[in-house]
Amino acid sequence: MKEIPLFWPFIPKQQILKEIGDSLNGRWIGQGPKVKKFEAMFGKKFGYKHPLMVNSGTSALELSYHLIGLKKGDEVIVPVLDCTAGQMGLLRLGVKIVFADVDKNLNIDPEDVKRKLTKNTKAIVGVHVGGIPFSKKLNDLATFYNIPLIVDAAQHMAKCKGDFICYSFQAIKHISTCDGGMLVVQDKEVYERAKRLRWFGIDRDSKEKKNYQAWEKREMTFDIDEPGFKMQPTDIDACFGLAAFPYLDELIAHRKKLADTYRAHLPKQAVVLAGGSYWLFGVFVPNRDELAPYLLERGIDNNLAHLRNDIFSVFKKFRSPCPKMDELEGQYLYLPINHKVSEKDVKYICKIITEFYAVS
Repeated sequence: MKEIPLFWPFIPKQQILKEIGDSLNGRWIGQGPKVKKFEAMFGKKFGYKHPLMVNSGTSALELSYHLIGLKKGDEVIVPVLDCTAGQMGLLRLGVKIVFADVDKNLNIDPEDVKRKLTKNTKAIVGVHVGGIPFSKKLNDLATFYNIPLIVDAAQHMAKCKGDFICYSFQAIKHISTCDGGMLVVQDKEVYERAKRLRWFGIDRDSKEKKNYQAWEKREMTFDIDEPGFKMQPTDIDACFGLAAFPYLDELIAHRKKLADTYRAHLPKQAVVLAGGSYWLFGVFVPNRDELAPYLLERGIDNNLAHLRNDIFSVFKKFRSPCPKMDELEGQYLYLPINHKVSEKDVKYICKIITEFYAVS
């Protein structure tokens, strides 16, 4: 029986090997010229002046927290439904996490964010869940109250608006560098600071001007004025990005075509949850916990992708009322949508779902 995967990494093998071969014939396999080249390609595509590649989307988020200056006792409003990774950094900082409810798309609800704002709110994190853009009202809210908005675009490979925009190139994202991320900031001074923080606080541009020599005529060629992190990517990571990124529009167009096929063939019991850059294709369905294993038994991978974060022990103390999440948490399910999935596969999936509701 053929298995239809929920996720599958996009790996243009020949182009990647060509890029890597080029790097292996040269001097740089750590952070070098290909990182800069990929940053420039990414910035040009989306019209960003200050893109900064890092070693993961989580690092992009944690670097954002540091640049804002979050500290113990500060409050940060985050979506209750999200990957736990980005919120771990807030826990380590001793920040008070405030969980906001979801809207009909399982994105953060701006109205609930507004209700939960206090004088101690120092940042808002918005996630484009599954590639569906969150409401523009969240941007307007952050602007009105002059609160930094961190956009977690790990699941949405498109141009976004916010003070700090964080992308992911983890294995199963639209574009993969095996693991990696991109942080986009709006201010040049903040960008220069972020560049230093990415690599232990060292100004690599100054080092480059001195041919990476740390010592010249009894003087240091660079200084460190703020302790940084080890968040830099490598040129090998960038090779994957340079090879895959030109296919982005084609990949998203294929996902959209699959989504349109789902819409045309799903039974009436399934309410579609998808849009934007279509990283996930979801449905709200009755009897979800019976449908999911029914699909698996027939070779159709499926998953919830994320659980509400306030059920995990590390987050339980921050639990607050999220009635919409309470209502929807037993209904959503994600179905296969990636470059390995065909329209024929989608029609088969829809046929099996239709059969399930015919006999249940």
